[in-house]
Amino acid sequence: MSSRQFKDSVYGQFARIGKAVASSRRLELLDLLGQGPRTVEELARQAGQSVPNTSHHLQVLRAARLVEGEREGLFVTYRMADTEVGTFIAALRGLAESRLAEVEQVRRRYLESRGAMEPIERAELMERVSRGEVTVLDVRPREEYEAGHLPGAVSVPLVELAGYLDQLHRDREVVAYCRGPYCVLALDAVDLLSAHGFTATRLEDGVGEWRGAGLEVVTGADR
Repeated sequence: MSSRQFKDSVYGQFARIGKAVASSRRLELLDLLGQGPRTVEELARQAGQSVPNTSHHLQVLRAARLVEGEREGLFVTYRMADTEVGTFIAALRGLAESRLAEVEQVRRRYLESRGAMEPIERAELMERVSRGEVTVLDVRPREEYEAGHLPGAVSVPLVELAGYLDQLHRDREVVAYCRGPYCVLALDAVDLLSAHGFTATRLEDGVGEWRGAGLEVVTGADR
């Protein structure tokens, strides 16, 4: 093998990863899998795609060794291949945020259109939780909560929140979080809580950001 053939070969292998993530749909699927394993059908529902399209994207990611799939009866459950994939996706997002002003422009425009207030900061939340001043709600699907959640957070999936309001303390602020700064579930939760007279805000961090900061993440059910 010549030097040229060696370089073409090794960079060609690197490019397999680039090609696999050169799709907004596949990046979203990786983001969802960062919350925990999912069946193809569940991924399709959460990503707003058809099952065949979702399956195709997952096959591309699998060929690049970014995800793994395991058949259980009629269903195939996918998960990230390992923690390095999550680290890579977080680094890719961070690079885009630092190099592309359009990312912040799109985010800011969307938040302003929602009338969203500034989120609570991580350090402030930790202090207020330690003083028992806030109720922290994890509004992701329950299986994501069980795969990993913030200490002290209560699992109340967004679809169940309206029926849970009577169990919340009205004299205590409610902080909702979901999958991170580009997830809208927490925004929807804050809108619902505010409409029913609660003082509510959101945390932009998800479990990935919390874990990336070296903070404790808890697994298992709360109730």
